[in-house]
Amino acid sequence: MMDSRTLKVSDGRAKIQVLEAGHGPDLVFFHGAGGVTAMDPFLDALSRRFRVKAPLLPGYGESDGGDNFRTMLDITLLGLDILDALKVENPLVVGHSMGGMLAAEMAATAANDIKRLALIAPAGLWLDAHPIPDVFAALPADYPALLFHDVKLGEQLITAGVNLDDHEFLRGFLIQASRQLGFAGKMLFPIPDRGLSERLYRIKAKTLLIWGDDDKLIKPVYAKAFREKIRNTDYVEIKNAGHMVTLEQPEAVISALARLAA
Repeated sequence: MMDSRTLKVSDGRAKIQVLEAGHGPDLVFFHGAGGVTAMDPFLDALSRRFRVKAPLLPGYGESDGGDNFRTMLDITLLGLDILDALKVENPLVVGHSMGGMLAAEMAATAANDIKRLALIAPAGLWLDAHPIPDVFAALPADYPALLFHDVKLGEQLITAGVNLDDHEFLRGFLIQASRQLGFAGKMLFPIPDRGLSERLYRIKAKTLLIWGDDDKLIKPVYAKAFREKIRNTDYVEIKNAGHMVTLEQPEAVISALARLAA
């Protein structure tokens, strides 16, 4: 289980909960639209190799202030303010999905400040030939097949054994989703494209792209689009993994990150 503390950032406009654990090279992890918790198994595994700091974006956990950030530039500067407040020197900046989109925007905006960047199935681009499914229209029963290669594992991790049709579970899910996706929607709705493709050329960081080979949400073809725009990029495709490659194949992801951190 990770430790937790709260930071006030962006001139006090946001309260950000930060989960921390581990020893080793500094790594800052920006989560996807589903969020993370102090008991997240990927963060737990990551903390065995790295000193992990995982800020929760507004609307997630105890973080708030999301109404103060309206545009993608606002959110990018929030991410950079969080990075400054964490007071880590030359960290490996990692983002998954929505968090990958934010990390890429940060590295493009502050190109001289972020030296090492890992994007795990990042959002942020749009290919008409490969549309990204609308996660805002999905219900809990849709997520295991959409997000996981191993659908049964996805069901276990998402529901913790609860019946997906249980009314109390659905009620709690919808309340939590409305709070989280209110902020996520500024980045991802109606499509996850805020012009990132026009800014990727500015990234100077040594960059690693990681994708699950069976990602049905953001297909691996998107890796090619990122690689065409970012100059100094390596690519690792992980077998038998979907969009939640961090949960399905955590050790393979961490091994790839360790090579970038070396």
